[in-house]
Amino acid sequence: MPFRLRRYPTQAPSAQDAQKNLERPSAQDIYEQVANNARQELGRSSVSLAISGLAGGIFMGLSALGNAIAIALLTTPGSSPTRTVLFVAKMFYPLGFIVVILGRSQLFTENTLYPVALVLAEKKHFWKTLRLWATVLPANVLGALAFAALASLTGALGTDIVHSLAQLGLDAIHNPPATIFWSGVMGGWIIATVAWLVSGSHSITGSVMIIWMLTFVVGLGSFAHCIATSGEILTAILIGKAAWSTYPAWLLPAVAGNICGGVGMVTLLEYGQVIYGGDAEAEAIAPLLKEESKPDEPVQS
Repeated sequence: MPFRLRRYPTQAPSAQDAQKNLERPSAQDIYEQVANNARQELGRSSVSLAISGLAGGIFMGLSALGNAIAIALLTTPGSSPTRTVLFVAKMFYPLGFIVVILGRSQLFTENTLYPVALVLAEKKHFWKTLRLWATVLPANVLGALAFAALASLTGALGTDIVHSLAQLGLDAIHNPPATIFWSGVMGGWIIATVAWLVSGSHSITGSVMIIWMLTFVVGLGSFAHCIATSGEILTAILIGKAAWSTYPAWLLPAVAGNICGGVGMVTLLEYGQVIYGGDAEAEAIAPLLKEESKPDEPVQS
């Protein structure tokens, strides 16, 4: 007798649960997901964080790499890239962010949102947050250095691509510290916004679109990002176009700006919206009910 797979009926989800999956998540829903992500990150060991941060720094090199390859391919040798070329090249800037965020590697600017939101809500985990930052940031920088060494010292890339990478780094370090700081504020604000919105996304496709659109703005505005731009600057240093002292002079204001932008302009605002704004206790107002129509009365003869 042939074997037949017997199917058992599954319990259908309630109408309320099904509808909830279709609804736009509330600020409270997103906040709870952010807090859950923060608990997972703070619970990881330092070794795990360091390895993940190293991978994140290397993967962020994809942003610089895609940008530089497009510039090298679209620019005539010996000339400067036009505005149109730069615009097209910046379309590849989100690559590193997409890989890192969806792959759940540790990225320092994401960590200006998740743990701080939890610290503000529960009034603890402060030292664990500092441990996470002190582990992830150096690991990200080391990963960016590994990418820069691979790109500039191994012959893996063409000379024109390496020079495009280095030129992007030179353009970044030539700005004064105040400009780097405020540019970092803008970059930190946008990246933390990305992390907040991705936490409320229902699908991978939606997350990719959110990451691409917002990080494209970061690249288009040349806003300082302490990890994405590090690969470009370190490439310029490794090929001898910039001094080592220029990197910490750029990194410190960039990190400070990213922290202020991520913590001040997103975490505090969203925390205030959910906690102090009352979204956690708010309930939707009842819908207006229509009066039931009365049955027609019989006509008396």
